[in-house]
Amino acid sequence: MDWNSRTYGPAPFKAGAHLSGLEFMRKIAAQEYPDPPICKQLTFRLVEVGEGFAVFEGETGLHLMNPMGGVHGGWALTLIDSATGVAAHSTLPPGKIHATIETKGNFARPIRADAGKVRCEARVVSAGRTVISCEAKVLDGAGKVLAHGTSTIMVLDAPR
Repeated sequence: MDWNSRTYGPAPFKAGAHLSGLEFMRKIAAQEYPDPPICKQLTFRLVEVGEGFAVFEGETGLHLMNPMGGVHGGWALTLIDSATGVAAHSTLPPGKIHATIETKGNFARPIRADAGKVRCEARVVSAGRTVISCEAKVLDGAGKVLAHGTSTIMVLDAPR
């Protein structure tokens, strides 16, 4: 993945105000809207989104290392938070946005800087009017679980 060839910027909420959460996120996945700037810094991106479902892919590297020589756990936790947020957002009608209340993660095995492509799959477990619960798994290229977690998401009115 050439991270420099992608477009990054703030979400175009005004341009997408008439779209459902699923339609809005599909535009990001299709690169019709820019990726959030954090995606460039942390080398991950949204690659698939469906109703209550989202997939991010990321690439490990030396830029993610902690002092112990592995990928910092915050990277996996950020993947979980991002994927669950998008999964939740995909269930929202126009005029609504989401914010994370809580994200929890569990690490199953170390993530090495040379692990290559990592996949994070998230699903909505329960969707209410004001709170959405989601779960996610971070998987290596062989499908082994590297980390897993849950997020609680609140539903808010979009800024006008």
